[in-house]
Amino acid sequence: MRGRPVEAGLASPLEAAIAERDRGTLAMVRAALARGDAVLAFQPVLRADGGGVAFYEGLIRILDETGRVIPARDFIGAVEDLDLGRQIDCVALRLGLQALQEHPGLRLSVNMSARSVGYPEWMQILRRATRQEPATVRRLILEITETSAMLMPELVKVFMAEMRDKGILFALDDFGAGQTSFRHLRHFSFDIVKIDGDFTRAVDADPDNQVLYEALIGLARHFDMLTVAEAVESPEEARWLTAAGIGCLQGFHLGVPVFDPPWRARPAEHRRKRAGRGGGAPQDRR
Repeated sequence: MRGRPVEAGLASPLEAAIAERDRGTLAMVRAALARGDAVLAFQPVLRADGGGVAFYEGLIRILDETGRVIPARDFIGAVEDLDLGRQIDCVALRLGLQALQEHPGLRLSVNMSARSVGYPEWMQILRRATRQEPATVRRLILEITETSAMLMPELVKVFMAEMRDKGILFALDDFGAGQTSFRHLRHFSFDIVKIDGDFTRAVDADPDNQVLYEALIGLARHFDMLTVAEAVESPEEARWLTAAGIGCLQGFHLGVPVFDPPWRARPAEHRRKRAGRGGGAPQDRR
């Protein structure tokens, strides 16, 4: 039986199917950005000592042509290495800075790729904010994944040093999932370390995860970095992590990403309708 032709350069029908899926994802993201259909969902990061919210993370979402909310996990893999990924970083940064400007008591983190350090538009947005809104920028936290930081460690270190002088804090996202060496970790001097959610899963009952968590907490303490446990989904996990000395907790057990955070006035009706068509709170942390 003869199958469908496989596109030249692809080794199998599976690769062809993946390529076709990615093309559809790229088209959807481009169309959403052209319409201006990108928003941030806000998830709290809580102090483990019960002191309340340490900061919020602004998670990028796009809306398809029907208004359905598309979380980052459904498109970031397809766009990360492309110019489109940099455009998404630009939108996330703009939206994050806008939220900080509107709410002087807010401290907010947004995700970025190390590739955006060399992207002129993204850097222009950030540098313009440091000049025009210095007080706003001092409440901004930029999150860089461990894998992304290791793509160009020297460039990232120079960038971090420049922006730290402006008051920006830096968080190393998904710590433990990538290949950061201790040498680079020391020289990066991140302010916050967010420990990958894979280590959090059932940590209260998993001896292997407990050993890994204790080691990562100890390493972060040595370098004077605030620790955040990602993807906390049960009270048992939260209790174990608090007893182990974690600094902050983030996850569905403590608060899902929402479009209407408590520090924001009620949004316009069309924004509520958009969020409603998307089925409520987005169900992932990115």
